Amino acid sequence: MPKRILPLSDLQCRQAKYSADGGNRLRDGGGLYLELLPSGAKKWRMKYQKPGSKSENLLTFGDYPAVGLSAARERREAARAQLADGTDPALARDVARATVSEAARNTFRAVAEEWLKHRNDTWSAGYAQKTKQLLERDLYPDLGQHPIASITPAFLLTVARKIEKRGAYEMPRRALVTAGQIFQYAIGTGRATVDASAGMVAQLKPRPPVKHYPHVTDVQLPDLLQRIDRYTGRPETVAAVKLAVLTFIRGGELRYAEWSEFDFENAEWHVPSGRMKGRLWHKLSGTPHVVPLSRQAIALLEDLKQYTGHFALLFPGAVSVLKPVTGEAMNKVFHSIGFKGQQTVHGLRGLASTLLNESGLFDPRVIEAQLSHKESNQTIAAYNHAKYMPERRRVMQWWADFIDEHAASHPAEAKAA
Repeated sequence: MPKRILPLSDLQCRQAKYSADGGNRLRDGGGLYLELLPSGAKKWRMKYQKPGSKSENLLTFGDYPAVGLSAARERREAARAQLADGTDPALARDVARATVSEAARNTFRAVAEEWLKHRNDTWSAGYAQKTKQLLERDLYPDLGQHPIASITPAFLLTVARKIEKRGAYEMPRRALVTAGQIFQYAIGTGRATVDASAGMVAQLKPRPPVKHYPHVTDVQLPDLLQRIDRYTGRPETVAAVKLAVLTFIRGGELRYAEWSEFDFENAEWHVPSGRMKGRLWHKLSGTPHVVPLSRQAIALLEDLKQYTGHFALLFPGAVSVLKPVTGEAMNKVFHSIGFKGQQTVHGLRGLASTLLNESGLFDPRVIEAQLSHKESNQTIAAYNHAKYMPERRRVMQWWADFIDEHAASHPAEAKAA
């Protein structure tokens, strides 16, 4: 008949001390005992037979008193229940630990950082920085430490609406799109099975009406151009604004212009694809956006050479010749000449688009091509690029002549025309 084991008391556990003479296992029954070690530590262990093989094995439940007597007994009973089901509790523990460890390696932040590294070579430095800032500001604080597979659509929507409450409308959408790309990466690499962002953009508040960049009317244009001519700021900044008027290229694409991009013999400016706004394949294609240069643009550039021709950048900033003039400095020109809120650098694109289309002289597709509004199909875009080039040259020279005429006219004359 097996020897009856009397249950331990908490007092026994507290007072027990290691003895060199033995007797350092205080048994509680059911295989559970408290082992006293020479170091003074007291560890809960459970001896059991593995299912199937019946070989002996040990489980360790932790140290006393961090794991008290009642907690050790609960763990023993849980282990015995697993044994009754034919499960080895040590193996189940190892699987659970591995699952927790795997979840820790696959948090939203861990997967996002891996995704960032994977995509970094295909992005411009500016876009990569903006994406990282969005993650760190808007997504990591709430999602970062959660296993990505555990994030539900409802939880993600709560995070997006938190961003929305700041009064931002575009940012929560960008956050959901970015999160969606991370979830897709997680699915592709076996860390998730569901994209929690799917359909969530539709649950945000409707976008307010699009606010277009302000620009003047044709009636105001002569006054604007004449005030730009009279402006006495830094020559580089004035030249940047004037070239923006003549080429209606995006401000960011213009500010970083380098002298090496200009082919004066063929009167062309080749803006590198990586600097252009557009889809990823446009940036990776290596095909630059060609801006035909009017006679007036060439004259402007030749004059600018005396100021910045010995630098890499056409429009170096006031602080460092290695950094371009800022968009704020360019827009400040419009503020200084009395057109604050009425004209911006980006608004010059809308001005050119409106007046070129209203002229009725050009195919709208040619105007769109010169504005670098990209075709969604790469083959069509490449075909149109070649097909429209002669007409695009005509557009740019007509526009420059139109600007000259208005710069020399009185506002009343423009209205009459």
